[in-house]
Amino acid sequence: MTDLSTMFQALGARLAAPQGLALLVALMAAVAGIIALILVLRRPGGGDGRLSSLAAAQVEMAGRLGQMAKSQAAATALLADRLQSQERQVSRVLDERITDLTRRVGEGLQRSTEKTAESMQDLRARLATIDAAQKNIAEMSEKMTSLQDILSNKQARGAMGQTQMEDLVRDLLPPSAYRFQAKMGNGRIADCLLTLPNPPGAIAIDAKYPLESYRALRAAGSDAERLQAGRAFAADVLRHVRDIAERYIIADETAESALMFLPAEAVYAELHANYPQVVEQAFRRRVWIVSPTTLMATLNTVRAILKDARMNDMAVLIRREVRALIDDVNRLDDRVGKLARHFGQTGEDLRQIQISTEKIMRRGDRIEEVQFGQEEPEGLPPPTGEIKIPLA
Repeated sequence: MTDLSTMFQALGARLAAPQGLALLVALMAAVAGIIALILVLRRPGGGDGRLSSLAAAQVEMAGRLGQMAKSQAAATALLADRLQSQERQVSRVLDERITDLTRRVGEGLQRSTEKTAESMQDLRARLATIDAAQKNIAEMSEKMTSLQDILSNKQARGAMGQTQMEDLVRDLLPPSAYRFQAKMGNGRIADCLLTLPNPPGAIAIDAKYPLESYRALRAAGSDAERLQAGRAFAADVLRHVRDIAERYIIADETAESALMFLPAEAVYAELHANYPQVVEQAFRRRVWIVSPTTLMATLNTVRAILKDARMNDMAVLIRREVRALIDDVNRLDDRVGKLARHFGQTGEDLRQIQISTEKIMRRGDRIEEVQFGQEEPEGLPPPTGEIKIPLA
């Protein structure tokens, strides 16, 4: 059974092919002929006539089947050609589509790769920016820590305020207009002394920074704490004002006022916004409280005063030089007059010389008119070298 099923499977596979259709028709014709032969042989009395007619019919049927096989073979060949043509066309179309799809996929992958590369480059740049920002933040944190250390130390805080004040003075005034750490007549040392002409005279600047009381004021949570911190803040500022008025305002040596420099704009704004009585008491003591911004304006005014004083000095010098110039012009006028008189005398002398020359020329003409062709008479005295010619 296994061999028979294998044989039928092989036969079915061969018949399924396009070339197996003609074989199928031939097999059917052979089977039909065999069946007809068997039927004829089994009938009783079947003679040679029937056998011959059956053979003729079988031959006819075989011929027809052969024609049908040929027709089927031709149709099968045509169908095979069409199938091969369609297969080639389908293969070509598939190749074109696969090529186009491959090209599109390649272009898409290339664009994706380029975009990925650009994105990676942008990402690297942003990461570099983030790294730089993190470094800056770290540096700023270190600087803030250093600033916190400086502000927590009174001496360092005072040095910072003095440095800021010195930078402003150096930027806005000439070196001849100030002195740092100037010793006063009473032995005190001012942070800066502005050397201005009288009036107003020298002005002292002292840097102060009441940071502890200001921080306590800003950190106050309740009204009572704020009131107490405000009193302490005002007392600190007034103590600095009193010290500056007593130490740096000296009669006949400095101006009648001095400057207290606050290096923080926030402290200056808090003082003028909420403690006007402190500012008024400082005015009465002739201590002007300034911040970095107002100190710049004050120094610009000082520079204008110095410029005006310089212009006055230059005006005095110009007047002195103008007077000297006028004296020189007067002397030049006298000398020109003398020279004109000399030229006048010289002209008169030249005129007299010209008159003498004209007389000599006339006398020469007259001498040429005398007749020397006649013989000299006898008995005349010899010539003595002087010839007297009577003039007409």
